[in-house]
Amino acid sequence: MNPSALMAAVALTVACGSVAFAAERTDEPIQPLAAPVAKNPALVELGKKLFFDPRLSRSGAISCNFCHNLSMGGSDNLKTSIGHNWQQGPINSPTVLNSSLAIAQFWDGRAADLKAQAGGPIANPKEMASTHEIAVGILKSIPGYVAEFKTVFGSGGIDIGRVTEAIAAFEETLVTPDSRFDQWLKGDDKALNKRELAGYELFRDSGCVACHNGPAAGGTSFQKMGVVEPYVTANPATGREGVTGDDADRFNFKVPTLRNVELTYPYFHDGEADTLEKAVTTMGKLQLGRKFTDKEVADIVAFLKTLTGKQPAFELPHLPPSSNDTPRPMPFGK
Repeated sequence: MNPSALMAAVALTVACGSVAFAAERTDEPIQPLAAPVAKNPALVELGKKLFFDPRLSRSGAISCNFCHNLSMGGSDNLKTSIGHNWQQGPINSPTVLNSSLAIAQFWDGRAADLKAQAGGPIANPKEMASTHEIAVGILKSIPGYVAEFKTVFGSGGIDIGRVTEAIAAFEETLVTPDSRFDQWLKGDDKALNKRELAGYELFRDSGCVACHNGPAAGGTSFQKMGVVEPYVTANPATGREGVTGDDADRFNFKVPTLRNVELTYPYFHDGEADTLEKAVTTMGKLQLGRKFTDKEVADIVAFLKTLTGKQPAFELPHLPPSSNDTPRPMPFGK
């Protein structure tokens, strides 16, 4: 077939509708997620080992993955997290997936980035309950880590800065692209059914996108919980006020990402909404002053489930063995 005939055949195929893709939708308030690119694969691999290594905790039983389980949407599906010695934490564990796109880390934004966040749980007495000094000391006692840190950083030495840098580098790769909604944004008209599309249009036109926008569908601003009506909760968290000391920031929390939201139940900083239906109903009432009908709630929930993307795929790391066979403390022991 000559080039002219080939081009004519392609044009005919498109005209007849055999190609499902229309023009990319670039004017929507939510944009597609880009696939992650590891800038330093060796650093990422080290960070992955540290993320899964429970030896950073006091009990030797709690790793970063304990509260940010990568098989559970990067969260733990608990109302509030459980830490050292079975202590109940004060707040719901936010997902680690796509967290690199957030304006800051933690619900109150007290950590500027993932590196700053990574050191917090290690030393928190209600979480991993260790100290930075003890955690680093343990890593220094493991020959495999000593050698790997030297290879990755180009010089000897392990410190908390290098530990958190590595963990953050791994977490930056935990992006979940290619959801069905992303496919629709890229022009695939068949990616969403009528109910899901109606749910998105309602979500968009009702004003939800004022906070839940951008590639992560949220995470880029702090907003007051309870704009139209006050949010009543027994949870002690006060949001940004605890960081800034400004009463105007009371109950201002980082807007959570809605990516993979069907996997990260329960919802809100206090975990009070155990279903997406309840979360949508509450947000409509408190933030928009709107009472969604049961059908509208179902439509929006159907849309939200299209935001589930490809989950991080990797093999669990082989952790470097300790230099001795001394048993670790019992899980959650004192």
